[in-house]
Amino acid sequence: MQDHERYTCNGSVDIRGHSASKKHTGKWRACYSILDGEFCGAMGYYGLGYLSMVQKKSNVAAASNIASWQGTCYLTPLLGAFLADSYWGRHRTIVISLTMFTIGMVLLTLSAVIPASMHTRVISPQEFLSSLGLFLTALGLGGMWPCVPTFGADQFDDTDRAEKVQKELYYNWYYFTVNGSFFLASTLLVWVQDNCGWGWGFGIPTLFSAIGIAGFLACMKLYRYQKPGGSALTRICQVVVAATRKLHVDVPDDSSLLYELSAKESAISILLSTFRCNFSASIFFLYFSDKLTTFAFRFFDRAATITSSVEKFLDTPNPWKLCTVTQVEELKILARILPVLLTGIIFNTAETLFPLFIEQGEVMDNYIHGFFIPPATLTTFNCLCILILAPSYNKVLVPILSRITGINRGLSELQRIGVGMVFAMLALVSAALVEMVRLDIATKRGLVHRNSAVPLSILWQGPQYFFVGVAKVFTVVGFIEFAYKQSPDAIRSLCQACPLIMMTLGSYLVSIMLKFINSVTRKRGSHGWIPENLNEGRLDQFFWLMAGLQLLNVLALVYCATRFRRKLGT
Repeated sequence: MQDHERYTCNGSVDIRGHSASKKHTGKWRACYSILDGEFCGAMGYYGLGYLSMVQKKSNVAAASNIASWQGTCYLTPLLGAFLADSYWGRHRTIVISLTMFTIGMVLLTLSAVIPASMHTRVISPQEFLSSLGLFLTALGLGGMWPCVPTFGADQFDDTDRAEKVQKELYYNWYYFTVNGSFFLASTLLVWVQDNCGWGWGFGIPTLFSAIGIAGFLACMKLYRYQKPGGSALTRICQVVVAATRKLHVDVPDDSSLLYELSAKESAISILLSTFRCNFSASIFFLYFSDKLTTFAFRFFDRAATITSSVEKFLDTPNPWKLCTVTQVEELKILARILPVLLTGIIFNTAETLFPLFIEQGEVMDNYIHGFFIPPATLTTFNCLCILILAPSYNKVLVPILSRITGINRGLSELQRIGVGMVFAMLALVSAALVEMVRLDIATKRGLVHRNSAVPLSILWQGPQYFFVGVAKVFTVVGFIEFAYKQSPDAIRSLCQACPLIMMTLGSYLVSIMLKFINSVTRKRGSHGWIPENLNEGRLDQFFWLMAGLQLLNVLALVYCATRFRRKLGT
């Protein structure tokens, strides 16, 4: 049996550092514990969203603490991804992060069971344990979120056609796991917290987190590992500095004259090792080796341009003056995918508007056949949509879409992202139409100046929640797949953290827009678009504005997609 049939060809190794066996490592048997760890972490995260009831603080203080904690959770992935790509590796980062998260959950559990009568002059044990627990859980999530989807995808070899298909299925199951944990946290876990006490409410996800750590450690022999490639941020800075130093240097037309190390010497040789096993792929790589440097961003090629015979024969040239072609290409690939990732900012505003959806639902008819339907419960409709659509995507939608597009997996990553963005726009169009009808009924019934519900069933909000769910299945999973496949091999975890940062920036954008629009539309005695009494406002105008931004975002993505050059081998 040839090596490419026995071992993976994507540079992955087993726990001993040897080439990973296709038969004994990786694939779905290795992914079960990975998804289990993500499930435990996600359930703990969503369960903590109700911490305000435990802290027994004012609504403003509790909301402020939770908002600060959530913001920290979406920023710490940059640190976790950097450590995983540069030094620790993804598996070690996940284990350390999950352990840190579990310790934080233990502290939160203790804060919930310590008698309230215990207090000191400076800070009570409850507040201290709660604050420290929140800090540790935020750090733990920062290492888990960018590494779990990437480490799971590492278990499948892209050079093996069968495994490549399974990897695409993994992305859907990963997102299914995340939303399954949200559904259980917002239903079963909330019931336990309300009926059995917050000690049990925090204790259960803590127990699951401990099980997740045990699962990660027990399956170490099954995993495939990618070796960390050193500090990617340092390499990127070196390219920028070296290219800037050579502003007046002409780049040679023959890219083979640019500086490069051999694969054995390179610190980031994964790009070369990907092609080492398959003979036809090796011929492909050799044929295009002189075209490896892309024409785009040619300015950075100066960093790899040899300016003197001294530099050419130096064993270890100054990396701040002369960089390798691989380093330059790493920066170029990152520069190409960044515009696509930035479109995630506008996309994520759709889900960020859920609080406004809930406020809209509060002034609608919340009774269905005599049963009261809390507006916030409709968010579970969005979750159920994801839980149904995510696992059925490959079995139902892919065969239909492949007949239309001619692509085996139905849609490319960029097409999948685009389809989801269209549904995000439709969600806001639906919300705007519902609000227009609601305001029209309020005018006809003389309810404009009364802060009361309008006789319009809350079920009319169903489509907007449904469209957001469909949008997330397409776009969020599309971003995960795109970030893994098209990112530089040595900084995949860092690129997986970028969509999380886009979520944070999307929330900030909505916050800024709400404040700005509120100040502008309240001039000249007007109530503004979003007053306390929505019957006097024009919430529909705000939804139309956000739908327009989503449309512009779709057009921006189309423009980026037409100019995007895929990474070799994808």
